[in-house]
Amino acid sequence: MPSTTNAVAGPTLTEPATGGRARVAVERVVPIVDCGRFPIKRVVGDLVAVECDAFCDGHDVVACRLRYRADDEPEWREAPMEPIGNDRWSGHFKVTRLGGHRYTVQAWVDHFATWARDLAKRVEAGQDVAVELEVGARLVAATAETAPERPRIRLDSFAGELRGRGARAVDAALSPELAALMAKWGERHFAVTYEPELPVWVDRERARFSAWYELFPRSASGEPGRHGTLRDVAARLRYVSHMGFDVLYLPPIHPIGRTFRKGRNNAREATPGDVGSPWAIGGPEGGHDAVHPELGTIEDFRHLVGKAREHGLEIAMDLAFQCSPDHPYVKEHPEWFRQRPDGTIQYAENPPKKYQDIYPFDFESPDWRGLWDELTRVTLFWVDQGVRVFRVDNPHTKAFPFWAHLIGEVHRAHPDVIFLAEAFTRPKVMYRLAKLGFTQSYTYFAWRQTPAELIAYCEELTQGEPREYFRPNFWPNTPDILTEQLQLGGKAMFQARVALAATLSASYGIYGPAYELCEARPREPGSEEYLDSEKYEIRRWDWDAPDSLRDFIARLNRIRREHPALQRNDTLRFHPVDNDCLLAYSKSYGDDVILCVVNTDPHHAQAGWVQFGTGSFQVHNLLSDARYLWHGPRNYVELSPAAPVRIFEVHQRTRHEAQFDYY
Repeated sequence: MPSTTNAVAGPTLTEPATGGRARVAVERVVPIVDCGRFPIKRVVGDLVAVECDAFCDGHDVVACRLRYRADDEPEWREAPMEPIGNDRWSGHFKVTRLGGHRYTVQAWVDHFATWARDLAKRVEAGQDVAVELEVGARLVAATAETAPERPRIRLDSFAGELRGRGARAVDAALSPELAALMAKWGERHFAVTYEPELPVWVDRERARFSAWYELFPRSASGEPGRHGTLRDVAARLRYVSHMGFDVLYLPPIHPIGRTFRKGRNNAREATPGDVGSPWAIGGPEGGHDAVHPELGTIEDFRHLVGKAREHGLEIAMDLAFQCSPDHPYVKEHPEWFRQRPDGTIQYAENPPKKYQDIYPFDFESPDWRGLWDELTRVTLFWVDQGVRVFRVDNPHTKAFPFWAHLIGEVHRAHPDVIFLAEAFTRPKVMYRLAKLGFTQSYTYFAWRQTPAELIAYCEELTQGEPREYFRPNFWPNTPDILTEQLQLGGKAMFQARVALAATLSASYGIYGPAYELCEARPREPGSEEYLDSEKYEIRRWDWDAPDSLRDFIARLNRIRREHPALQRNDTLRFHPVDNDCLLAYSKSYGDDVILCVVNTDPHHAQAGWVQFGTGSFQVHNLLSDARYLWHGPRNYVELSPAAPVRIFEVHQRTRHEAQFDYY
């Protein structure tokens, strides 16, 4: 996504050829991100709702228009803006295609509307308006001189009628047709246009609404002792599709280094047969544009992309810009890495943790431009293989300008590409990455566990400024994150957390099959690392386990697909419950209203009164298919560990329907 990289001191107003005669002020235009330095984000088909303050001195009528265009369109389009009180104006336009767009606001003193308003007052007061009618006739005649032929004929006719005086002249002066003609063709003397032009980036729908499933290809074979292949992953596509996911994310599929290879459970020394971490990328077989030989070939990868598409899935590629000590870059471009005084290359560290199997790039390298160009080439290489979704590993450890460059270059040719930022870091850093072009981001959802924590965090994301540019993707687990909640909460907690992720956020994901099989063993007490983690070894999973959550997850995803309310975040609202263990919230879109109630206590039944709406409702539990009648603003719910989630479709009943309650 192209973004402006030059600092903007603040909004200004242009007044071409007006000198000091521009009397209108335009202020407080929203939505806006950092004074227009970065774009707001929308998807194709969205309405962009814009508000501003527009006013002038004195009592003249102000006219205001919303102007918008795609970046590659030379001409502005316009949409009306209507006053909503206290000199505030509102309007909207629809974005209909991918890529960059611009919008601004233009306002001016509308001399004709001012004249018409005052004329009506004079007529009502019984005053002589002969002179005022001549003033109006001249305004109309001046507009006719610059209007196209058809409106010019009508305007000339109206000018003549105004000069006729009498009741007919007044009727003509105040007619809606003349007002519409003058609004469309009238001169905008001394118009003021808000600057800078404000950017919008428009993505495809999957940027807003998506369900991700992560699996390790090397564990996909199902045969003890055999390394999985990309062809094995293709055989698992039906399983993933059955659960209703639309993005299948694969950890890095590249050759894995041997030097300092990590052993099982992150042991510092590998034993014979240890497969190493996929994130230690590169070896004699190649680097970031190669496929690990035990997984298959580039042709196998293309085959997988095509098969995934047949199952309604997209393959998400992992962009992990780091190298093993055996990566070809280390010999070919040592200048891209930070050198230590003893002549060795600085490996990755997060003291006291050490990652000797990984060399980070030095983005302060004298050859930073060469590094940027190569990593951009690698990304476009995978785009050419059919990849349109990337999960980006640790983007917060790479330079901000680099991401603006790479994403901008990719989006110039392929505006449909989606980038998910795996940046578990400080909020301002996460937000900056989103501003620079990342489509979605991992979040702190995994560690927001009580209802109070979830409410505060979700309101920050959906009701504060971040909602304009930061699209959250909620993951209850990842290969690196097994929270204490999941370790101790049993199946009820796994159900509750995946339901929260899937309904609080329009985009979510799980690391499976660990999740649906409720894998909960930590490496050691107090750790969030999995015991026998797939990051360091091949696992054999019981994909057909009878107690798997796969059917529950499939139902969740089916509900999400069938209900537009769950496909967006902007209408998320929380509702009071008189039990601190219960969380109640709703989303709506048109007539589609979904109310969710979740028990965050995995060990005990919890009950309470939910405050929601007024009147009478029919509520349909979409998980159990049960139906209830609710009356009044407070209604009772009870949730056990065996069924810790309610997802209600809410239908407000009319008075006519309510009279049949007892029959």
